[in-house]
Amino acid sequence: MSFVLSKLFWAVAAPGNFLILILTIGTALLFTRRRATLGRRLVAGAALGFLAITFTPVSSLVALPLEERFERPALPDRVDGIIMLGGAVNPPLALDRGEPSVNEAAERILAFANLIRRYPQAKAVFTGGSGRLFGQELREDFVARDALSQAGIDPACVIFENESRNTWENALFSQRLVTPKPGETWLLVTSAIHMPRSVGIFRRIGWDVVPYPVDYRTRKGARPYVRFEFDKQIETLHDSLREWIGLVSYRILDRTDALFPGP
Repeated sequence: MSFVLSKLFWAVAAPGNFLILILTIGTALLFTRRRATLGRRLVAGAALGFLAITFTPVSSLVALPLEERFERPALPDRVDGIIMLGGAVNPPLALDRGEPSVNEAAERILAFANLIRRYPQAKAVFTGGSGRLFGQELREDFVARDALSQAGIDPACVIFENESRNTWENALFSQRLVTPKPGETWLLVTSAIHMPRSVGIFRRIGWDVVPYPVDYRTRKGARPYVRFEFDKQIETLHDSLREWIGLVSYRILDRTDALFPGP
């Protein structure tokens, strides 16, 4: 139930969707007699929202604390396992076009492949089923296999978990699949913006992992990153705001060990 509710909530709360909804309601109210003033205010508010996202660093300021929370560690001499969270591929497009399709988080696959080459003795785990409300049959593992193969990694060397629908299930199902032992060193590969919630989940289920963040959206340090490109800015705001909401909701559901997990 929580999976369905989260998808329905985010369909409305996602920044781009929310602004479009406000703009549409405001425009409709302009054609009424009694609510025209409210309509003008809603249209103006939506316009200001679009301008703020495009011409101010609000997106990077929301994302920066998430990405700076965990620094990439010095790699140890020995690693027992490497786990990569799904979310870097596009199954519908891959199926339609007959070739692997990756998205803006493709660095996860590149880092995963590089770590597999560096630690050939380590268990390598890809975890990701389908996070879609509809189309659960379109799972990520078949695309990940092809993408890793193009990156020079034999898919037979990787353990694939394809039943999970969200990060909580990524961690839980993978733990059941590989049964990590106390004292083992496992690297966790995911986007830097997603790392705090991911680490909190793994800690909550008793799996101690070493964060290996990739796919950065902001510059290092406290400098805001303004691109003056709405599409890039809204994408960053979308992903970072979803993580902040996810941190709060997962803490309420007791799925993380802290509100804002840190080193």
